[in-house]
Amino acid sequence: MSERQRADQPGSFTLAVCSEMVYLDEPHLDRVKRIHDAGFAVEIWDWTTKDPAALAAIGARYTSMTGYVSGDLITPAGADALLESAEAAIGFATRIGAPALNLHGTGLGEGGLPVTPVPVVTGEMWLAALRTLERVATLGERHGVRFVLENLNTEVDHPGTPFARAADTLALVSAVGSPHLLMNLDLYHAQIGEGNLIELLRRARPWVGEVQVADVPGRCEPGTGEVAWPAVARALAEAGYDGVVALEAFASRPGIAGSDAALDAFRSAFTL
Repeated sequence: MSERQRADQPGSFTLAVCSEMVYLDEPHLDRVKRIHDAGFAVEIWDWTTKDPAALAAIGARYTSMTGYVSGDLITPAGADALLESAEAAIGFATRIGAPALNLHGTGLGEGGLPVTPVPVVTGEMWLAALRTLERVATLGERHGVRFVLENLNTEVDHPGTPFARAADTLALVSAVGSPHLLMNLDLYHAQIGEGNLIELLRRARPWVGEVQVADVPGRCEPGTGEVAWPAVARALAEAGYDGVVALEAFASRPGIAGSDAALDAFRSAFTL
């Protein structure tokens, strides 16, 4: 078995690649096929524009997708909209075999900006978010799927997003206390907003359902920025994490060769 074929079994992690951020000159299905042929699992974002039958026909392993279309965690109407769209997302996830559905603190629009920015998060909002996420966990339990709440950064990419920090998502997920609602610990966002990544992942480990990575600054593949990714990989393994680590990063170089190199750099950083 070649090294490229072993990309889904490096040490104890399952390596996945976000198909929305690499091979950008290719049609989406061709991106998925390239990622799959390189031996990685695949992640997707907006499922409403995609054909589940075509995705399933490629034979790729899909590890996560966006788990909602609209709504928020804090208003009654927003919570209902989120639950309704999450239920629709479950149907798509079932068709492609994706076990994890990704959520954020609020709906994101053009450029990743929150549809309804929240300048100050109040105590009442925290309680409302907790109640909404309890409903989300119940929905996941009913359908046998797992929702993951992703931390974001407000300094660079997502200003005005509530419950954005990893400390926030950890607080909410641990308060719900369900295996059907875990964290998507995005270490790119955490490095910008909080830093101290190894201590963060050790603290969050019991509640982590997925890990996403990109280097800082630039949001490109490991080795292009300031993070010591091999040390992070070792810390994850030492903490007993054996789940998905996903590259959610742009390739630092253009073209197919640049994306190939980005996937190789990711594989190297997380192969123990």
